[in-house]
Amino acid sequence: MSSGKIAQVIGPVVDVLFVTGEKLPEINNAHVVYKNDERQTKIVVEVALDLGDGMVGIISMESKEGFTRGKKVLDTGRSIPELLGDDTLERVLNVVGDTIVMD
Repeated sequence: MSSGKIAQVIGPVVDVLFVTGEKLPEINNAHVVYKNDERQTKIVVEVALDLGDGMVGIISMESKEGFTRGKKVLDTGRSIPELLGDDTLERVLNVVGDTIVMD
């Protein structure tokens, strides 16, 4: 699993720098950013564009609260799954496919 680091946050787009020589992630690949060092809360982001020189632009699927320069971004190697079929019937899901519990 490759990883990069947040270089800058501007509006909805977050620029992530990957190590020179390392394979850049594909467009639409899902990445994970953990809010804290305990890795209890994660935010799923998606690669939107290749900015060149080892930099990609990602879009967050949730609030970017806690995103800071230098924070690690982990490539999952796959896209955000398309959720279709019987497993999704009668469920409320967020944009990344996590079940939302309704009270």
